[in-house]
Amino acid sequence: MTKLTQALQKQLIDFPNRPLIKEASEADWHTGAQFAADVAHLEQAYTDAKIGAHDLLLVCLSNSTAYPELMQSMWDRGIAVHPIAGNTPVAELLNEWHEQDYTAMVVDNHLRDALMTAENLTAEALNIDTNPNLSLLVDTKRVENRIQSPAAPILEDDLALILNTSGTTGKPKRVGLSHRLIYNAGRHNAASQSITDQDTTMIVMPMFHINAQVMAVVTTRLSGGKIVVTPKFSASHFWQQCAENDVTWVAVVPTIVTILLINQNANAQYEQYQDQLKLRFVRSSSFSLPEDKFTAFEKRFHTQILEGYGMTETASQVTINPIDAPVIGSAGKVYGTDLAIYTDGQFTTAPNVSGEIAVKGDHVISHYMDGEHDSFKDGWFLTGDLGYVDEKGYLFVQGRSKDMISRGGEKVAPAYVENALNKLSFIKELAVIGLPDPIHDEAVTAVIVPKVWDPSQEQAWQDALFAFAQQKLAKYEQPTLVYFIKEFPVNNTGKVLRAELKQQILQQQVSSC
Repeated sequence: MTKLTQALQKQLIDFPNRPLIKEASEADWHTGAQFAADVAHLEQAYTDAKIGAHDLLLVCLSNSTAYPELMQSMWDRGIAVHPIAGNTPVAELLNEWHEQDYTAMVVDNHLRDALMTAENLTAEALNIDTNPNLSLLVDTKRVENRIQSPAAPILEDDLALILNTSGTTGKPKRVGLSHRLIYNAGRHNAASQSITDQDTTMIVMPMFHINAQVMAVVTTRLSGGKIVVTPKFSASHFWQQCAENDVTWVAVVPTIVTILLINQNANAQYEQYQDQLKLRFVRSSSFSLPEDKFTAFEKRFHTQILEGYGMTETASQVTINPIDAPVIGSAGKVYGTDLAIYTDGQFTTAPNVSGEIAVKGDHVISHYMDGEHDSFKDGWFLTGDLGYVDEKGYLFVQGRSKDMISRGGEKVAPAYVENALNKLSFIKELAVIGLPDPIHDEAVTAVIVPKVWDPSQEQAWQDALFAFAQQKLAKYEQPTLVYFIKEFPVNNTGKVLRAELKQQILQQQVSSC
């Protein structure tokens, strides 16, 4: 038993009658006792299927209250879990199955027949209270010579969770998180945001992602709070879901903040439910929130935004803005983490020095599962993000090192330019990228998704952007090219896939020649 599994079990034993988890659309809560019964049922199913310690299971499942039960039941048995998107096509799911050393997978029943037709698998229905439509599919060959379920002591450094990185610049890397890393991350998250057993979180992010898995679920389980699960984020239901379920905090990404601001249904629903809301804060991470959207959200919805910085490799957060002393534009202060800036081959903690953000701590990985990587140096994890820490200890993230634009010998941080230009009223979303330039190496290029699609206004918008940039940015930072598109290519957490966007714009250049 590890600190993680012990803490999760203790909560169920100590508070069997306390409401614990529910779907946002359901009236009734599942209690600790009901949750424990489902966990026991799942563990028996693994035992019957001869699955146990050090096995690796693939989980392909949409958001569901069953997710936390699956995680606890597998971790209790020393099983490592790799969750992926519930809408993964069968062909892609089978590719994943063949690439790794899985013993079994858990899927929604609608995938069962197609997978069993393609593979030599046996199926076991997982009739748990929170989700009766799940199946356990077992690799017949892998378990045929087993007499019983493998058993072994579960150690702190045993693998618990495998997650894919966001993959915005290339093929996603596999990140392996141990029981120790997950437990420490959950404790730091709860303490840094003063989360207690009186809090209720609502999950709107995909549950195969670090944001939901650790930031929301593990943090709440360790603090003794309650969990509300939505199938996915819905702007037109968000405020109603928060109000009806007494939600006190939600972890989101900047894309969600933007959508809530501009969605008419969301704004109308806020007016209807604002007097019932108990929301203490919204935690925003993944990438920087433009200052204008930050202030507009807090003013419009009377809800504090806490910006933080973290990643899969750190089992969620590294920094968070203090509740009582947030600084707009920053990613906050470190909590439970060491942070340095790597520049000119040296690590420094001096203020106002820009370079690559490096971190280490009891929740940070030491290697990738797919082999050693140049992201690890002298005990530090090099994040690939650029930034600096000010005199008061607040981190400011300037963008990805791979995204930096080289303009006539000067380095341009896309995030800085985006933050300046996002104040223009016609911009819904903005991405700044570098495109080849025969004279200046790269051209600073603004790609805009306008609030209203109107090609007749593009010249006026472009002129307005150039004029605004001259007032707000250094000459080398000012965009020289502007493109308007209807939507950005994004990953599952709303991050712009910049490499894909660049190829899209380059193709557009070729087509227009």
